[in-house]
Amino acid sequence: MKGLIRSVVCGGLALSAPATILPQSGAVNGEWRSYAGDTGASKYSPLEQIDADNFGSLEVAWQWQSADATLCKTESQGEWCGPYKQIFAQLQREDPDRWRAGRDPMIRNLKATPLMVGGRLYLNTPISQGAAVDAATGETLWVYNPKTYEAGTTSMTVIWNQRGVAYWDDSGEAPGRVFWGTGDGYLICVLAASGRPCDGFGEAGRVDLMAGIPRANRGERDYLNALLYSVQSPPIVVRDVVMTPVSIADRRILKESVPGWVRGFDVRTGAMKWAFHTVPQAGDEGVETWEDGSWRYAGNNNVWSTMSGDDELGYVYLPIGTATNDYYGAHRPGDNLYSESLVCVNVETGEKVWHFQFVHHGLWDYDLPAAPNLIDIVVDGKPIKAVAQVTKQGFVYVFDRTDGSPVWPIEERPVAPTDMPDDKAAETQPFPTRPAPFEYQGVAIDDLADLTPEIRRLAVEAVEPYVIGPLYTPPSLPKPGGTRGTLFRPSAGGGANWYGAAVDPDTQKLYVPSRNFYSMVSFYSPEEGGTLRFTHGGRGRFPALPDGLHLFKPPYTRITAIDMNRGEHEWMKPLGSGGQYKRSKLLEGVELGELGGDRFTGPLLTKTLLIQGQSGQPEGNRLVARDKATGEVIAEVALASRPLGTPMTYIWQGSQYIALTLAASPVPEMIALKLPN
Repeated sequence: MKGLIRSVVCGGLALSAPATILPQSGAVNGEWRSYAGDTGASKYSPLEQIDADNFGSLEVAWQWQSADATLCKTESQGEWCGPYKQIFAQLQREDPDRWRAGRDPMIRNLKATPLMVGGRLYLNTPISQGAAVDAATGETLWVYNPKTYEAGTTSMTVIWNQRGVAYWDDSGEAPGRVFWGTGDGYLICVLAASGRPCDGFGEAGRVDLMAGIPRANRGERDYLNALLYSVQSPPIVVRDVVMTPVSIADRRILKESVPGWVRGFDVRTGAMKWAFHTVPQAGDEGVETWEDGSWRYAGNNNVWSTMSGDDELGYVYLPIGTATNDYYGAHRPGDNLYSESLVCVNVETGEKVWHFQFVHHGLWDYDLPAAPNLIDIVVDGKPIKAVAQVTKQGFVYVFDRTDGSPVWPIEERPVAPTDMPDDKAAETQPFPTRPAPFEYQGVAIDDLADLTPEIRRLAVEAVEPYVIGPLYTPPSLPKPGGTRGTLFRPSAGGGANWYGAAVDPDTQKLYVPSRNFYSMVSFYSPEEGGTLRFTHGGRGRFPALPDGLHLFKPPYTRITAIDMNRGEHEWMKPLGSGGQYKRSKLLEGVELGELGGDRFTGPLLTKTLLIQGQSGQPEGNRLVARDKATGEVIAEVALASRPLGTPMTYIWQGSQYIALTLAASPVPEMIALKLPN
């Protein structure tokens, strides 16, 4: 049975592909109705008013300051409004333990990609406010504040996250609705026209996402004083069913945790239609992969990032994360289905159609970080409705999205055992044979920086006290008088992460931005109140080089274009010159090319351009346009602040705009750029 669980499993549904395959269209009618332009995560729009010849002429058409700048709070005397700092200070006085480490909610992390429907942009803010903005002027049309920050710090981090909203209407027959999840675990529905809560949806326009989930107790916090259960990524709507990701605290000292079940809700009523058990329960397929009855208490296995859906097939694709604990698995022996798996479910019933597990018994926090990309390809003359999943470990896995069969072979290969007490790593892991990895993998002496002989010598000395090895070398404990732990690469942050990849339906190219970083996990044994033998206390003490130089060979960030019909790389380009590294005294007089190292946003594709926000030295903050065929930079537009959210594009009143969010200070903002009149 174990071999069956590791491979693709079809769920017994009648599957029928259409006689002809229709291309994925991306955003349509000049709008941007879903987080990634469409539910297939393409991040593509066929607009071409802005092109290679005029991109450099873009100007800021309007700026919108985040709605978090001024908040309203209900007092016994009535409703009053004031600056966010004033509101937060009063809340902190009322309850000094409200937020982790006494830190106010962070409003600067405005990562949302806005939607555009009918001349309005819709987005949410880091503290879970929803807003509508005029697409031509940037005027605020409405703000809905569920005040969920009053419940406490969101799960996972002190960096408050919200990445976007979902939109639904019924071809004009029903008023448009906007959905988003909140930091304290509710699904919100408001009317797109007014921002008022949707009548008849849940209770007063919201659904309690914690209701019915094992060990999900409203108001409960982890040992670091953050809520156990939050939403930080946008919902998706497919065939009148709305589904939302959830984030579950994984800095735990307890083996007992909340499971990240995925559920589908009716868009009109909020009634739950189905639940998919990401940690199998008694009688479920795969429960035997949680040995010693660990399924009874194990948790996480949540979709924290975005999902994808095929409305024609009626399927939704769930990129599932890691089980508790991320790096130590003795309390969850076995392969741990559906941890780190892509699961296809029927959107009407929640019944599984197929799945594939990317990491067995995960020990690296290599959860699936982004929505899988739906792409129609032709391989050896055969048309395939495909789904491509980018991963933290730098692979792209490609499947027929109707039945889960791999487009190219995936091989189970032996990997290193673990020496963590009582734990047992999986003996093999699945390696795709095509496409080639888009990021460096593993740690070897030959991988270390060699920009000069001196830098190579320092790098070798820096890693000498650590365990190194190929991909899937497990984390380890420090040894007295010996090693300090294990370095593994890509890091637990990827490789790829939540920004994901983009798909060009015209050329069947996949564009993947990625990072070349590494992790070193430190462990400790929790004492009072803990039930985990070991948990992680951070990413450990990293080996370092002088002047902030990178330990490994460049590039340190990059974007890779992959021909998905052939499964081959077309080109790779570093993201930025790496000027911050070139200032080192160790590099004086050394001629260097582009090293990468820029911070970056997710990619946006148009008919003619590949567009991305970048921030680095000496180039600064900018919006960059590249030639999709070659990756060469065509033009750049300077930005006032660091770009945060993945850009989107739309056309309104005859003009094409590109909108994105910026980390302005003290209040972040959204801007829209367009060509001069």
